[in-house]
Amino acid sequence: MSSAQDAEPSGLRCLVTGATGYIGGRLAPELLDAGHRVRCMARTPVKLRDHPWVGATEVVAGDVTDEASVRDALRDIDVAYYLVHALGTGKDFERTDRTAARVFGEQARAAGVRRIVYLGGLTPRAVAAHDLSPHLRSRAEVGRILLDSGVPATVLRAAVIIGSGSASFEMLRYLTERLPVMVTPSWVSTRIQPVAVRDVLRYLVGSATMPADVSRAFDIGGPDVVTYRDLMRRYAAVAGLPRRLIVPVPVLTPRLSSHWIGLVTPVPAGVAKPLAESLRHEVVCDEHDIADYVPDPPGSPIGVDKALSLALRRVQDAQVSTRWSSASVPGAPSDPLPTDPDWAGGSLYTDRREAVVDASPADLWRVIEGIGGENGWYSFPLAWAVRGRLDRLAGGVGLRRGRRDAARLRVGDSLDFWRVEEIERGRLLRLRAEMRLPGLAWLEMSVGRDAEGRTRYRQRAVFHPRGLLGHAYWWAVSPFHATVFGGMARNIARAAARTPAKPAA
Repeated sequence: MSSAQDAEPSGLRCLVTGATGYIGGRLAPELLDAGHRVRCMARTPVKLRDHPWVGATEVVAGDVTDEASVRDALRDIDVAYYLVHALGTGKDFERTDRTAARVFGEQARAAGVRRIVYLGGLTPRAVAAHDLSPHLRSRAEVGRILLDSGVPATVLRAAVIIGSGSASFEMLRYLTERLPVMVTPSWVSTRIQPVAVRDVLRYLVGSATMPADVSRAFDIGGPDVVTYRDLMRRYAAVAGLPRRLIVPVPVLTPRLSSHWIGLVTPVPAGVAKPLAESLRHEVVCDEHDIADYVPDPPGSPIGVDKALSLALRRVQDAQVSTRWSSASVPGAPSDPLPTDPDWAGGSLYTDRREAVVDASPADLWRVIEGIGGENGWYSFPLAWAVRGRLDRLAGGVGLRRGRRDAARLRVGDSLDFWRVEEIERGRLLRLRAEMRLPGLAWLEMSVGRDAEGRTRYRQRAVFHPRGLLGHAYWWAVSPFHATVFGGMARNIARAAARTPAKPAA
């Protein structure tokens, strides 16, 4: 068969949908490095603003369910990457996925796109569609729709993806590190074929130049077939942990498993459930035909132990470029902070705090940008922990998502149960709440100087209530604001004063 390198010239015009997500945020720079031109489509383009590669791309706003925006995004495109799905958007997510895939395929055909590339899930061929989890069933259906679109399509079918920041890796890492003895569901004995994220990206990039007569699905996986129990034990060995005792029991359903995972790991139940459901059936590659078009270089595909080691090293070196939480939490509020004084949409409660800081603005900013994760929130840790636990019990993300990077934030980053909505480096950090609330909430922290030239810290919590319950919520928690928000302002100011000044360059 002809190779990908002989099929098409370099410098293709590529559209990456889902560019704010885990895979899309890594694929865009890989395509640039391969010499292609990249257009990124995102529902909220500002989330891409702080990525180091974004200046070399074109960014457009769009939603895959909106024909007009998809049509505009696909104009003059050679290869379109479809990296979105509606999982978690509600009970009708399969219908939403189906509609979006049809819109995308129809518009790609009308625009003369030469190839669609889709990353889906590996499904066991012997299992009927109605017996699959809704997650895998929808992924498979999307693949079929794109293959039937009239545009040559490459559908890559992957099982567990191992890479720093992936939901699968985070689930594995926290379960293994936190539980030396585990009572686990029976799916830990299911055989799976993990694949390293580096190989996934290599296949995605290579698929752009497949011959025009190739339109099919490909199984992609690493060289090792293991059980999830093996995977946990091999992670423990790579991480230098004592051998884990794993006791499988038959009573933990995917729903119960998801809550168990949600209690132990940062992965919320809504994300954990489809991951657990996907492990009910054996997911092992039936073929490796992708190598006929995207040849494996020496040392690839990457084995489990090396993939785990590479991912762990990225986490330890704080070099995680994207995380599973890079994409917004489905159902979380996305409304921007209402502008003042133009806001005319009803009540808007605020809590304002200020403090003079005996430190430079740069020192204060380092404390602000380092907030959350391991550093905490500088006030009443028990109250934050309880609020996070209550959010998890209500099906929210809780307080354990942590940070992508220990020192630096960028627009779109998840930060515990907040998301970075705006950052003006050295001056302003605005966070939007993604916890379960009867309304919308933001937290702003800013750096400035007063009339006397002193460094001043300003903090503002904003809440837009939804209905009577929202108003009741604000007044119920307002007595604690002096402790939580007041203590936060004081302690941030103190932490900045204790921060050693950086030496002049």
